[in-house]
Amino acid sequence: MTGSTLPVTGIPRSGLPPLAVVVGAPQRATDIAARLDNAELAGENREYRTYTGSWRGTEVTVASHGVGGPGAVCSFAELTEAGVRTFLRLGTAGSLRKDIHSGDLVIAEAAVRDDGVSQQLVPAEYPAFATAETVPALVGSARAHGVPFHRGVVWTRAAFSPGVLRLPMREYLAAGVIAIEMELSALFVFAGLNGLAAGGALVIDGNAAGDDVGPSTYDPHRDVVADGVHRAGSVVLDALIGMGKTDE
Repeated sequence: MTGSTLPVTGIPRSGLPPLAVVVGAPQRATDIAARLDNAELAGENREYRTYTGSWRGTEVTVASHGVGGPGAVCSFAELTEAGVRTFLRLGTAGSLRKDIHSGDLVIAEAAVRDDGVSQQLVPAEYPAFATAETVPALVGSARAHGVPFHRGVVWTRAAFSPGVLRLPMREYLAAGVIAIEMELSALFVFAGLNGLAAGGALVIDGNAAGDDVGPSTYDPHRDVVADGVHRAGSVVLDALIGMGKTDE
């Protein structure tokens, strides 16, 4: 590392395109970057892998943030310092409803703040909300691509697997929460505190509300999930550059 790069992600201290797709897995960042024109690796360290390139003539950033809210916020902070102003997260999630299936797309309007980090940034009463313009941008892009979608509140939870404590699954189901994942509320809170735009599109990789849910039944590496993520990549990239054109 040198003084010209940021310490956690290894990206340049300035000069990144202001529009960014952020994902959990480094390989997913690589896969999305392969769809860009003139893609270049901008930095890599630990779970953080960042690319720049062009989608339909607009410069974009694609970056991985790893698993969980605390590490993801480290990524968001350095991406912001380097120039990013709009974040769309493309991730995976577990469904909490029987009518939302593997491969389906969920567009998040807000998130339950159970992420393990935002509680240390701002009081619990502060909401985790998608920036208003991101939801219609994602909805419009999904419709343009003919991708069916669901929209609503998702639950961001720090712990991947349950422990001794009982999960408030029934309560959140009764409240209309539709999916569970691990980073989105941290992104929403970070963006809200810093005057940034943030939204999220999640591909369902299994049902998280069943009685048999656990490590032995969770299998995100199925074709139906991979196909859903591939479709969602185009949806998110088009929504992202559409937002950029609106801001011009």
